Amino acid sequence: MASGRMRRVNEALREVISARLAAGLKDPRIGFVTVTAVDASPDLRHARVYVSVLGDDEDLEQSLAGLRSSHGYLQAGIAHELRIKHTPTLEFVHDESIDHGFRISELLDKEAEDSASVPNPPHEGFSS
Repeated sequence: MASGRMRRVNEALREVISARLAAGLKDPRIGFVTVTAVDASPDLRHARVYVSVLGDDEDLEQSLAGLRSSHGYLQAGIAHELRIKHTPTLEFVHDESIDHGFRISELLDKEAEDSASVPNPPHEGFSS
């Protein structure tokens, strides 16, 4: 469990990276990317950046490759914006929790459709 300070640092890192992405990067491989979370190591030497990408698997791979090649620019932005002892090395990974949530939602919707299409049997003890 992250301490209060680490939660604030992670959120500050997420905000800086998100702002830099929203301002636009010159790499055409980077599509519509959302930074969902950042998990920095306690010594702030490394940070895992969780991203969600709109599109298919090819768009995901292209965007991750573009982000990896832009890590220096993003790290410079962090160094400029935040006063922390070390500027962490960024590692970009796909946040699978959003895909997992969509899958659960689809399954629940399908189950609701299936149960709505099945007629209810008559209840015993009720007379018409």
